[in-house]
Amino acid sequence: MATELFEDTKKQFEAALAYIPISKDAKEVLEKHKEILEVNIPVRMDIGKLRVFTGYRVHHNDALGPSKGGIRYHPLVNLEEIKALAFWMTFKCAVVGLPFGGGKGGVIVDPKTLSKRELERLSRGYINAIYDFIGPDRDIPAPDVYTNETIMGWMADEYSRISRKQSPGIVTGKPVSMGGSLGRGEATGRGAYYVLKTLLQNYKFGKKPTVAVQGFGNAGFHIAKFLADDSFKVVALSDSKGGVYAPDGLDPVSIMRKKEEHGNIEGVYCKGTVCDVIKHKKITNEELLELPVDILIPAAIEGQITKANASRIKATLICEVANGPTTPEADAILDKKGIPIIPDILANAGGVTVSYFEWLQNRSGYYWTLNEVNTKLQAIMAKAAHEVFDLHKKNNIPLRTAAYLSAAHRLVAAIEAKGTEEYFK
Repeated sequence: MATELFEDTKKQFEAALAYIPISKDAKEVLEKHKEILEVNIPVRMDIGKLRVFTGYRVHHNDALGPSKGGIRYHPLVNLEEIKALAFWMTFKCAVVGLPFGGGKGGVIVDPKTLSKRELERLSRGYINAIYDFIGPDRDIPAPDVYTNETIMGWMADEYSRISRKQSPGIVTGKPVSMGGSLGRGEATGRGAYYVLKTLLQNYKFGKKPTVAVQGFGNAGFHIAKFLADDSFKVVALSDSKGGVYAPDGLDPVSIMRKKEEHGNIEGVYCKGTVCDVIKHKKITNEELLELPVDILIPAAIEGQITKANASRIKATLICEVANGPTTPEADAILDKKGIPIIPDILANAGGVTVSYFEWLQNRSGYYWTLNEVNTKLQAIMAKAAHEVFDLHKKNNIPLRTAAYLSAAHRLVAAIEAKGTEEYFK
């Protein structure tokens, strides 16, 4: 599956190459990863036992600037997955015009089985192991699956401790008190909301479009909340344990509160200070994907919409907040059905965009207000969405291909500016 994931990313990129002149040099550079590092991290557990964890950090391409990408802690982390995610990051940064390349990291671990002290030792040990591979001008990590601002704070502190100087720009997604940016926590969901609102101008929906969100983590919660606050009707939400469906609508804030208190999702609607459990149906993640809604938002993990279920998708439009939730085979089926897909490399680029803002603030020592952050984020996401849609219309190609084409224009220009085979002949 991991190998297929990386091959799928390359297929998506290659589909765009028919619409752009590209040298053999640029194509070969973009199809290969620049650097790959595997490390073993010894950690002393609370009971005195020593465990050794395997970690990775991958740089795909740095033609536009230093590598940028998250660090995930998960028992199923593997090198092929990290390579695919680093590849995606290159194009994600390029499509929104950031001066970054693509990187990604991960550690094979179930963080839920570690104490907080063990988690800190692992996080500091990971930075110690990859210290020479990262830096504010080389590669800037960020949070990802099962990592958070506290872990980023430990990592920033460890890097500064080793280098013997303050280096807040080494990671993004830190606590605000340590140089983190306001608005970073909600940035992925907010960025997706801005992209969706920009592109919905080109599609016809009723006054209260219905929405289903698969994946009720940070990004899924925030986009559900922003849409619910903006007169969209959120009718279904799910997490890894299952979900709820209520045709009359759900309140994402109340449901998140319920989830945090009791560990499960229930159909809750709040008005004022009074919350009631409304009539709802418990559903699976698979059932949520097939609901008859206006907008389907996969915000969980990769490979959720496949050739096995694509024919049963009933949504009018799909907005990918997760990385790689739709396989190329499913893309083809949905395209034939006339269901447009706002692709992940555009829709979920809000997180890395505000990470860029954090990096800029760290380097300048001047910090922005939340309104400044959100205003700048909206401008970047809306501009990128318009550029992608224009290429989609001009070339009569899917939005995904248009997004890769937009990114490729910037990447190819940067690579070829250094000279090509034709130049040196």
